[in-house]
Amino acid sequence: MSIPESAAAVPQPDLPPGLPSPCPPDRARAVSDWLLREGRHADSVQQLMDRFCHRLMAAGVPLLRVVCALPLLHPQIRTIAFFWRRNAENVEVATRAHGTETSTEYLTSPFATLIEDGAEGLRYRLEQMEPPWPYPVFAELREQGATDYVAMTVLFAGGRRNVLSFTTDRPGGFSTADLALVDAVLPALGAVLETLALRRLAATVLDTYVGRQSGTRILSGDIRRGTGANVRAVLWYCDLRGFTPLADRLPREELIALLNDYFEIMGGSVEQHGGEILKFIGDAMLAIFPLEDGDHSGAAACTKALDAAEDALKAMNARNAERAAWGQPTLRCGIALHLGDVMYGNIGSANRLDFTVIGPAVNLVSRIEGLCNRLDRTILTSAEIAATCGDRLVSVGWHPVKGLHDPIEVYGLKG
Repeated sequence: MSIPESAAAVPQPDLPPGLPSPCPPDRARAVSDWLLREGRHADSVQQLMDRFCHRLMAAGVPLLRVVCALPLLHPQIRTIAFFWRRNAENVEVATRAHGTETSTEYLTSPFATLIEDGAEGLRYRLEQMEPPWPYPVFAELREQGATDYVAMTVLFAGGRRNVLSFTTDRPGGFSTADLALVDAVLPALGAVLETLALRRLAATVLDTYVGRQSGTRILSGDIRRGTGANVRAVLWYCDLRGFTPLADRLPREELIALLNDYFEIMGGSVEQHGGEILKFIGDAMLAIFPLEDGDHSGAAACTKALDAAEDALKAMNARNAERAAWGQPTLRCGIALHLGDVMYGNIGSANRLDFTVIGPAVNLVSRIEGLCNRLDRTILTSAEIAATCGDRLVSVGWHPVKGLHDPIEVYGLKG
């Protein structure tokens, strides 16, 4: 472990460059073998870190605390950190949002020195030091009885830098043999961490772009074109009213912020009530509430969907009051609900697939939403929804819709 010239401006700690003592091969080999044979099958990074730290303890490394920080490819999270503590029951997980990389807390941490300045490792013998501390976190560690602190980088493919820190409270700190063991097992740990991080990345990307349930099915191997299943579900379709004139007059950044505001309300309410967003279509959104086992009539799913629609309407009214107070354009939308059978699966070209739902029920729910503006209703449902939630709905008549020969009866909220 050596320190590059880019870290020369950092206050010089007591570093063990090159770890001159030979690594204890039996202990290091045992931990590395465990990582590659068993550790890579861990369900999560939390589980891996817990078992890894106990392996190091069993190998004689005196640990008080270990922290692993991994940068993420995530729309909201920049870094995720895992905190293992010797006397804690569980590994603590903390996330840091985008923008925290410019915060004072981060910039005055050892991790910033390793990630931003390119240092490969740092060591501070805390029991031999006095304030002022080079990093504020050292004051907290000394209060906990820490005597020695070591932080090392772990590189992923492409050079992405990750950091692990090791703290002990043993008098005299870590021995050279302890640090040699840790240094020797880092390549194996890095390989396993990268595998788990990539697995998490795949799940995150799929959750973000196709939804949790669809993402789970894709990761389980349901990826062949034309495959799918018949599903009975409540379908949700909503559309933003007056979007075209807004798009013509609003600056691009303000328009995007408005759409995000709208989808945050609609999508947040759907997910909070157990539904799943399938896709955004311009200023529209399609979502489903699949029927659970035992919900043969669909009553539970219908109730969840109607609750989500009412909550979304309340949230939009509250947001509109805020927007009006700031002189911003308010939002109007239509929400349609329908209970029906759909085909849920992979559809598309040979090289580009979409995991979605198709069927007459999807067409009908979009047609019902088209009636919202004409009938001056924010929420409309089909008769199939009213059959289970009739006490909350009232008929607003029979109306023709495109694609159907006969008119359909639609329902709105009472009151």
